[in-house]
Amino acid sequence: MDVYLGGKRIRLDPRASLGKGGEADVFDLGDGRALKVWKTPDHPDYAGQDAEQRAAEGRIEQHQDKLRAFPGGLPDAVIAPLELATDRRRRRVVGYAMRLVRGAEPLLRYGEPAMRHGGLSAAAIAPVLAGLHRTVEAIHRRGVVIGDFNDLNVLVAAGEAFVIDADSFQFGPFLCQMFTERFVDPLLCDPSLPRPALVRPYSQDSDWYAFAVMVMQSLLCVGPHGGVHRPRSAAARVPQCARPLRRITVFDPEVRYPRPAIPYRVLPDDLLQALYRIFVEDQRGVFPRRLLQELAFTRCPSCGVEHARPACPTCAGAAPAAVRETVAVHGELLVTQVLRTRGAVLAASVGASGLRYLVHEDGRFRREDGAVVMSGAPHPAMRFAVQGDATLIGRGGELVVLSPGAAPERLPVDCVGARPMFDVNARHRYVARGGQLLRSGAPGAGVLSGEAGEVPIGDVLAGQTVFWAGPRFGLGFYRAGDVSIAFVFDAERPGLKDTVKLPFPGGKLTAATCVFDADPGSPPRGGRGRAWLFLAAEQAGRVVHRCVVVREDGAVEATADGEAEGGSWLGALTGKCAASGFLLSATDAGVVRVEVRGGALVEARRFPGTEPFVTQASRLLVGPEGLFVVDARAITLLRIS
Repeated sequence: MDVYLGGKRIRLDPRASLGKGGEADVFDLGDGRALKVWKTPDHPDYAGQDAEQRAAEGRIEQHQDKLRAFPGGLPDAVIAPLELATDRRRRRVVGYAMRLVRGAEPLLRYGEPAMRHGGLSAAAIAPVLAGLHRTVEAIHRRGVVIGDFNDLNVLVAAGEAFVIDADSFQFGPFLCQMFTERFVDPLLCDPSLPRPALVRPYSQDSDWYAFAVMVMQSLLCVGPHGGVHRPRSAAARVPQCARPLRRITVFDPEVRYPRPAIPYRVLPDDLLQALYRIFVEDQRGVFPRRLLQELAFTRCPSCGVEHARPACPTCAGAAPAAVRETVAVHGELLVTQVLRTRGAVLAASVGASGLRYLVHEDGRFRREDGAVVMSGAPHPAMRFAVQGDATLIGRGGELVVLSPGAAPERLPVDCVGARPMFDVNARHRYVARGGQLLRSGAPGAGVLSGEAGEVPIGDVLAGQTVFWAGPRFGLGFYRAGDVSIAFVFDAERPGLKDTVKLPFPGGKLTAATCVFDADPGSPPRGGRGRAWLFLAAEQAGRVVHRCVVVREDGAVEATADGEAEGGSWLGALTGKCAASGFLLSATDAGVVRVEVRGGALVEARRFPGTEPFVTQASRLLVGPEGLFVVDARAITLLRIS
């Protein structure tokens, strides 16, 4: 498809793709601007989806007048249309050019526990939220309402928040009809329905409601309606999706606060009171900016908790720097605390040489044997891995490999957004670079240095390819414009099989992760290894999760869908590992075993005794010793006694 900007034809090249949303594709124009092009009803992403096709046609029709009437004078932090894109007859608007914000992450990421444990501090988040507050006020002064205000249409770069998707703003006669369940004001919804649905027009008050949700999510890693509702009477239980309509929040004594989240008592009382009044008592109006400007976070020197109170709300005395190998019996479980640190566990793996891990504490990055591999502080944009004695740290377009007794290796890699694309298994390192997937040679045969030790696996799309490597094979995909390609590759041999029919969920893909297993009884190349791919997408106003099981030969074996925070094994994408043909999933109620049976994914067994030792944010690793549970500040080994 070609579009026209200022009379100049623009060819939509997938290699220039910047991302794919639920309603549009975005491309780099190469001049500091991006081009947003709305998906037409015949777009491949809408194949077989009649409702989405009709919505696409209606959206484009409305934009014919709306974009031409778009208001000026909005603040610089709004990524507004700069120039309209048309079809070749120059009559129909198909999108628009806008300023390109490079190196940005959606505000959604700031509410993820992994970001906080990876170096993002609450002290750094507060000024971002205060700046976003000023932007919202300035938008309102122009008589504009943001409408579908959520943490995917706020981008953060260099400590500044930018509001995108301005074409959905509400102004004049143009109402915004889209909504996101987690952010829509329940006062605008029909309380008789089973879940939030917008039935009244947005207002400035509803923007401030959504802003308050972002404040809570960003500072505490949980929204107002997170956690699990467990009333004394089963008859009083309310489905997760209906809780906003009933004002059942994390402040309710019958709601179990999610353990991966940051305890809300780290915030000062006046801020907590403001959040309570908004989400429980339906108070509306401009969110008090002073509550953000006056936040003064500090980190407790004893327990490491970051708080904004006069004294640490969680510390009960000085904690030791590191505690190792404490053993206890809990029912049928033998529980060994392998490590506890006041810092953060950044990476861990289990192989033939046992458990290996990387910890940051007291300004140093340390390995499991106490060796210091680097000094400094972790950054949220860093990605870590351990492979034997080697420590891998990626940031931006560079991967640094730190090995004992050797000079650091610095390797260029492609990035997808801010994520450097590399992975490891026990034998090799894999990187995406310049549109190629590459692996290192066998141990002792060279390293990823662009020399003899580097082996090309196959061609991929530069800057758009995500992949994972397992012990026997790898899985990856890229999506750009109207192109969606998924592939598998052998862990040892060159070549990609790019005919995998991966069933992507509809809407905007927001996260993806993958774990691998291999049936121990299968032959080395029997095609029975499995990849368990987990995808999250913003779809029809809510977040849906999909698990897709892909065999080593590229065949899709099974799929399952679930809702985010729904309490099932698919309620989170994190906390998964696979072994011997089944999946183990960590939930806040304990570990769940999932199996493939007849093309379906079945919850085969629960392990309720593990509940005190896991959360849905835990990382699970299976080793000969048992199940390692890797949390932000601890590693625990669980064994059936």
